[in-house]
Amino acid sequence: MAFVIDATVDIDAPAELVWQVLTDFPRFGEWNPFVSECSSSLVPGEPIDMLVHLGARPRRQREFIRSHTPGHELSYAMKPVPLNTLHSLRSHTLTPLDTNRTRYESHFELAGWLHPVVVALLGKHLQRGFAAMTTSVKDQAQYLRTT
Repeated sequence: MAFVIDATVDIDAPAELVWQVLTDFPRFGEWNPFVSECSSSLVPGEPIDMLVHLGARPRRQREFIRSHTPGHELSYAMKPVPLNTLHSLRSHTLTPLDTNRTRYESHFELAGWLHPVVVALLGKHLQRGFAAMTTSVKDQAQYLRTT
């Protein structure tokens, strides 16, 4: 069974503004405590390079864009390790609730026969990191809405 972290938060900001926060990679270091650096063309199949904070030492991570529907959804995954050793999926989905409110859904899953080892080593850091990023997406979008 996969290790899954799901979070949903309603944000008092238009979907366009929330999307801007999620895809303005050069500004991640200003508000994102989990992924402080990020770069990508957002083209499916191309890389997304990140500096991820898991515990005491940040780690460089390269994953690959799986899907991108501007303003609505973005997903990426690590390159699968042979023999179903390890694979992941990360997605961000926005749903406008009205003109000034948006539902943000964050999803992460890690699977493969080696995933219990990774979860034992990094599971708590992953849970804290994704929770912090979800809260920070909301805080940043609401802050930008008022400025």
